[in-house]
Amino acid sequence: MNEVVKFLQENPVQYLATIGCDGKAKCRPFMFAGQLDGRLWFCTNNQKDVYKDMQHNPNIEISVSSPSYAWIRLHGEAVFENNMAAKEMCIQNPIVKGQYQTADNPIFEVFYLADAHAVIADFSGNPPMCSNFFGENDEKSGSYGIHPKNKGQQMAAAPYFLWKKFKL
Repeated sequence: MNEVVKFLQENPVQYLATIGCDGKAKCRPFMFAGQLDGRLWFCTNNQKDVYKDMQHNPNIEISVSSPSYAWIRLHGEAVFENNMAAKEMCIQNPIVKGQYQTADNPIFEVFYLADAHAVIADFSGNPPMCSNFFGENDEKSGSYGIHPKNKGQQMAAAPYFLWKKFKL
């Protein structure tokens, strides 16, 4: 998880995708707030369409690329929680503080990603590398260059990117 957090912090403007209440894909700039109690936290405003979208369908994906052409794709289920510690962490960001002033603002909402999965890749030309961080009961694949969901099949773009998968 540390690599995921570091990547998100180093690339602060991510893009969050949802399925809108109209059934169409929506994507907008977003910011990672931080890690707390082993969870990845984000914040928003309960008056925004993005909040309504996540209430309707909590499955989201976040993506961002770095200046060195690496990228992350992070998906999971948005779980809203009235967690004051998470709100206090989020409000430390001057942009967030400017919008909401205090952590107890009634329109200020925080959410974490449940069942989060991340893929970090790049166009380095290095052979693909698969690293899995699965829980005790999950299937593990330590095979070099093999996507764990395609048992034994080489990844289609194997010579072109470095691949890592994390289960958070």
